Amino acid sequence: MNSGGARPGRNEPCPCGSGRKYKYCHGQVVAPATPPSPANPHEVSALVTLVNQDRLGEAELKARALLATQPNAGMLWKVLGVALVRQGKDALQALRRAAELLPNDAEAHANLGAALHDRAQWAPALESLRRVLAIQPGNVEALVDAANSLRGLGRARDAVPLYERALQRNPQLVEAQNNLGNAFLELGQYTEAARCYRTALGMKPDDVQILCNLGNALVRQGLLGEAMTLSERAVGLDPRSSSAHNSLGLVLAALGRREEAVAHYRQALTLNAAYVDALNNLGAVLRDLGESRESVSLYQRAIELEPRRAESHCNLGTVLFELRHVDEAAESFSRALALQPDYAPAHLSLGLALRQQRRPDDAEKSCAAALAIDPNYVEALSFLGELRADRGQFADAESLFRRAIELRPDFAFGYSGIATHRKMTRDDRQWLAGAEALLDKRLPLATEISLRYALGKYFDDVQEYDDAFSHYRRANELSKRQGAKYDGRKLTDRVDQIIRTFDEAFMRGRPDDASAAELPILIVGMPRSGTSLTEQILASHPSAFGAGEVIFWDAAYDAYRDAEPVARAGPELIAGMARDYLGRLQSMSGGATRVVDKMPANFLHAGLIHFALPRARIIHMRRHPFDTCLSIYFQNFFNIGPYAHDLNDLAHFYGEYVRITDHWRALLPASALLEVPYEALIEDQEGWTRRMLDFVGLPWDSRCLDFHKTERVVITASKWQVRQKVHSGSSGRWRNYEKYLGPLQGLVDHRVHPLA
Repeated sequence: MNSGGARPGRNEPCPCGSGRKYKYCHGQVVAPATPPSPANPHEVSALVTLVNQDRLGEAELKARALLATQPNAGMLWKVLGVALVRQGKDALQALRRAAELLPNDAEAHANLGAALHDRAQWAPALESLRRVLAIQPGNVEALVDAANSLRGLGRARDAVPLYERALQRNPQLVEAQNNLGNAFLELGQYTEAARCYRTALGMKPDDVQILCNLGNALVRQGLLGEAMTLSERAVGLDPRSSSAHNSLGLVLAALGRREEAVAHYRQALTLNAAYVDALNNLGAVLRDLGESRESVSLYQRAIELEPRRAESHCNLGTVLFELRHVDEAAESFSRALALQPDYAPAHLSLGLALRQQRRPDDAEKSCAAALAIDPNYVEALSFLGELRADRGQFADAESLFRRAIELRPDFAFGYSGIATHRKMTRDDRQWLAGAEALLDKRLPLATEISLRYALGKYFDDVQEYDDAFSHYRRANELSKRQGAKYDGRKLTDRVDQIIRTFDEAFMRGRPDDASAAELPILIVGMPRSGTSLTEQILASHPSAFGAGEVIFWDAAYDAYRDAEPVARAGPELIAGMARDYLGRLQSMSGGATRVVDKMPANFLHAGLIHFALPRARIIHMRRHPFDTCLSIYFQNFFNIGPYAHDLNDLAHFYGEYVRITDHWRALLPASALLEVPYEALIEDQEGWTRRMLDFVGLPWDSRCLDFHKTERVVITASKWQVRQKVHSGSSGRWRNYEKYLGPLQGLVDHRVHPLA
């Protein structure tokens, strides 16, 4: 969320009220005692007199006439520039020419720097202003404008000493005092920011912008009562101030009164449609309310208005990430860092995206970069905990989660991290008290969802099943507000289409020269059916590599479906798919002879996979439908579809899964498809492990029985479970919740699921 403090430039008018930051925006222009040749000193003095008498049109015409014969007269260009500025005309060309011809004239460089500053052209403005300060180190206006330009470039830390130098020379500079507060606010030094704003407010007690800025600093300090008083006063002083409504929105959002905050942010934007702070803040509160798609358009608008503001790119990336557009999110975070390399939230957010892209080492580097900027950044500490858990380092992970909670006792994701990565017990009373206390607050949507899932996990672990289901049900109801609604008809149509396309006649049409590659092992099935466990077992073999969930076949099927009939009939389209997929696996494999792709949803595309890669091996994991669906319902997935949040939708999805896998069972040869009952694997781990290894063409290796000792990165929801020895505790778990499973009852019919 944006601090709401005024940005350099447009939102910080000159104290005189003219709206200009130029040295000459008020007062008089003074001609030098000895003007540089070739300008005639009398002609220049006459022009200066016209400007100072506000006869600006005459001054412009006479200056242009003189420049026609004296094009290199720097003073003429300087006066022309001033005349144009004071008429509100474009003066940039004249100001640039004056600065070029008068390299030692501090005022000429100051005028150019101020013009560039007002256009938010921060880098060239800073260059001109530094020329001023080289000539006049104590030029207060140049110090302030240079500091503003540094802030515009995202360099608030460098701006602070320039503001302080200006204030040493003139402590009564309200603008410099206010903007120094803005710099401290951007640096997260909220106490120092409030001190500056209070000083500025002492000089201008009824200044609405300073009232707003002080209120925003107090919000960051948690002093919400005083912040509310200041923001309401600002709105009272000027009900048409967009800054005042934005500031009040910030306080209301911090108090959990998000609907009221939305109203004030929208009012701010009604008053000023180009108010980037309000666009960012409204986007943030709508995300908290589950309106992520509107947030995208708000952040995109903010970027259109100020393309160089890193925060807006980071905000857009965050909401894209929440909508599961991981690659686009990563691009947004990278753009933010290109604009502001020391922006810790962008480093952290990029790390989150890199983790989902299966780049754990790069994710850890991004997390380390965020912590190097802010060692007490609780979100980064928590994410580092997740990265440690991905590698099976659960003790280290928990210590990081606890460190985050110590720094911020209301950090809900720290509580969630602890519950997710171990079995909770009744000895975790302190954890329970802290987590339940948080629910008394008005939490952001994603925060409450995470906490509800964690509390559900706690009560399930301690066998208080009614309380567990209550929290899980609430988590899922809240999750429905985050994304798209489940469209069962769309899935049914897709399954119908796949069954019609990939029939027995189609399979007979495979060319004789189809790929003979044996590299891929695909583990398919419903989520939470044992796919991660099976991958861990096979990846423990020295000749196999576990690639996690490889995103490929959904898009490949869409490409095949949408291709022209001639292309579908030819061999090249399918052959190209096989080459692309094998290339992706080989880039991950590190020389392994088998690569395991455990994307569960590939159950939809087993026919296309077998057609393209007839020697690939497909292992279909099957688990009791109640245990499968309940486990999905109890899990806070990152990238699962909306069917997961409603038992009726789960029942429909599961029925379509059975329909398509029944089709593949009838169509594919036994050499291509092995069905593994999860319950049987748990009961006879060695027997089924031998059978799976034989099926994929790998020799027996006892390390597959000690899969829980295998060191590898696992980022799925099962990363804790796959590092435990096999036990039967998860089989038949549904009986603890039987009274809640009415919508799933139809799945026990043996015609739907033979293992029920």
